[in-house]
Parts: sequence; structure tokens; C-alpha cells
Amino acid sequence: MHLSGSITALATPFRADGGLDLDAWARLVARQVEGGSRAVVVAGSTGEAAALDDAEYDTLLREAVRLAAGRIGVIAGTGLASTARTIAQTRRAAALGAKAALVVTPPYVRPTQAGLVAHYRAVAEKGGLPVILYNVPTRTGVDLLPETVARLAGQPGIVGLKEAVADPARWRALAALSAPGFALLSGDDPSALAAFRQGAVGVVSVASNLVPRAFAAFCADAGAGRWEAAAARAAELAPLFDFLGAAPNPIPLKAALAALGFGHGLRLPLLPLEPALAAGLPALLERIARAEAEAPAAA
Repeated sequence: MHLSGSITALATPFRADGGLDLDAWARLVARQVEGGSRAVVVAGSTGEAAALDDAEYDTLLREAVRLAAGRIGVIAGTGLASTARTIAQTRRAAALGAKAALVVTPPYVRPTQAGLVAHYRAVAEKGGLPVILYNVPTRTGVDLLPETVARLAGQPGIVGLKEAVADPARWRALAALSAPGFALLSGDDPSALAAFRQGAVGVVSVASNLVPRAFAAFCADAGAGRWEAAAARAAELAPLFDFLGAAPNPIPLKAALAALGFGHGLRLPLLPLEPALAAGLPALLERIARAEAEAPAAA
């Protein structure tokens, strides 16, 4: 699978009774296919992976693979707190038809940089899927440093990095690692344009759940070096990025998706969006509709 462009970190829609809303799931995946997303991530942090049981994980991934039908890639979130469990989850995802694994740094346990190297090498060797490294220290408590990424880039089975640290210095340090066999992907929508300028080839996006066509067009412009057009699209989407960052992900996203008819609510310990923030939803939905209508159709 070629890692580039707009890759959507899918939210997991629930029914009013708390179960999986598979009708909304099917519509959400179809919207990504039609909107020009290159791939989707199932059961990442945006998908509330920690709140899913094994049967739900299997159902979501199996259905995403079936619905995508080879038209876009399906990436499974498989990162857990231990190496053995991560390998087992990655094998599970491979058996269900995923094409790659997004493997977050082991949360809470705070391994050393040497421990991270050993962890990722083991998952790549034994998990049965190409591995995308995922660094998001604000959530995990551990930072995968650029010099550690350099040790892993090019290792058999390790094919890319999703970097959620938006610091320009971080991206300058990573820039030299971009290569045909190792894709640098931004994991932060607001700073994605700057990441493209430093060698990123795509974005694992939250916003593209809501604006798949507009975000795919932004990635196409940025990926082709059409910087003025990409900057204009990023500016148009900036209020959406601000809204999605106003509370912990995916709380604002799930509120917007529910307003668009995709599922209901979250699972504890996440609570619904506060009323003061939800008051801005009607205007935001108008902006979303306008951005999608004005974006070019997917090629």
C-alpha cells in the first residue's frame, strides 16, 4: 500500500444504546472512498480503540475491509502497552484483512529509546503486517525521538511514521528520513501544511472524517507543491481544526458527526461536548458543507 495523501483516522459511531452503529460505519467508510481518501485507520485513538472489545474490533475491521473492497487501504490500530500483546493484535488485524498496522508507542509504561527500537523491530518481524510508527507523546507519555526513528527507518517491515508533534524543529530533524520506502505522515491537522513543506507525504487526519473531499484536495495540492493553493485550503479549514482541538479528541468530532447523522455519543470516560462549544456547531456545519461542495471531485 502506497502511504500518501489524505488518510482518515476513522471515528467509531455508536447507537443510542451504546452498541456499534454499523449502518453509520458503512456510510462513513463509503464517504471516505467517494471523497478521495487514500486509506482509513480503524481503531486508532480517534476510533476510541481503548473502549472496544475484541469482537467489536474484529467487526469494525472486517467490515471496513469489505466496504473498502480494495479501493482504498485499510490500516489497523494495533499498538498496546506490551510488545507481546501488540504482536498478537497485529496478527489479528492481518488475519482480518488489514494492509498495514499503525503502532503507537506503548502507552503508560514509558520505555527507553532502546526499548522502543526493540519493540518496533519485534512487531515488524513477528506481526505479519507492514508497521507505521506512531508518535503522540501527549497521549502516551513517551516520545519517539527523531534519532530513534532514524534507527528504525528502512528496517524490514517498517514503512512509515505518523508524527503528531507539531514542532518545526522536530520536522526538520525528520526531513532527511523521507524516502520511497519510508513515508513521513503528519498526525496533526493544523500543522500539516508545514509538515508537507518539511517532507511529509500525507496526513493521518481527524478532520477528514467530516470533509474528506476538501481534505483530499488540500493533500493533493500540498503533495504536488502547489503551496499557494494548499495554504488557501488550509486557511478555509482552520476554523474546523480549531473546533476539533477545543476538547480532547474525539469529543468535538463525535458531536459534529452526530449532527451529520453518523452515530450517537461516546463511551465513558469520555463525556459529550460542553454546551458552550456545541453552540458553534450550526455555523461549523455550514462551513463543512460549503468546503465539501467547493472541493473538486475525487480523481
